[in-house]
Amino acid sequence: MRIPCYQVDAFTRTRFAGNPAAVCPLPRWLPDATLQAIAAENNLAETAFYVPDGAEFNLRWFTPEVEVDLCGHATLATAFVQMTAIEPRRTETRFHSRSGPLAVTREGEAYTLDFPSRPPVAAHTPAGLIAALGGRPREVLLSRDWLVVYDSAEEVRALRPDFNLLAGVEGAFAVIATGPGDVAGVDFVSRFFAPAQGIPEDPVTGSAHCTLTPYWAERLGRTQLEARQISRRGGELRCTLRGDRVGLTGHAVLVKTGEFLLEG
Repeated sequence: MRIPCYQVDAFTRTRFAGNPAAVCPLPRWLPDATLQAIAAENNLAETAFYVPDGAEFNLRWFTPEVEVDLCGHATLATAFVQMTAIEPRRTETRFHSRSGPLAVTREGEAYTLDFPSRPPVAAHTPAGLIAALGGRPREVLLSRDWLVVYDSAEEVRALRPDFNLLAGVEGAFAVIATGPGDVAGVDFVSRFFAPAQGIPEDPVTGSAHCTLTPYWAERLGRTQLEARQISRRGGELRCTLRGDRVGLTGHAVLVKTGEFLLEG
């Protein structure tokens, strides 16, 4: 059995930037252990698998260690593959996932994801979080992830987390560090750390912006924002708050193609 695999750099216009994701279209679901083994073999932050469901698709995402409930960059990569390599005339698609329906539309070379909003709320700061992350944040909030807010982009950029300690912090899937933008055209910056999920630092994280968008929209008094994730690879997103949904707009670039050779 041959399983096609595409590697796509998401939330960037440039190869070898943004966040790489593997995308594997499937005719039917394979055993979970096989999906996890393929994701581990790819050794990227996420591998997306999807199968047809009428004119729509069912979509799942795996890190090298676990299945996750939502992944932005791998959803963008999947839509990019479907609407360029497989159905180049298609400009809209809809996925069904553990986080509900996710629509993606294409306008030119830009793709907009329609994702659920996950606004953060006040929470007690867990023991060890700040010591593991570093710096002196102004506040700590909680959604799916811990949201740790700093007063400047430079403070976020200067963080050097202790990943062993950070992996032991309980109460959330991962940690988002954020601060205001420090260059023209950038409203806020962020970094994303998920060492407990096998991802010490993720290059560009769509799902984190489901929390960042409502936070910064309320703080800045605007519903459309320009975001930059300031990892080593870096990436850009346009974020739009739409009530209980967020629109995340970005670009993608195909890097390589191949096949997995499975028995049977």
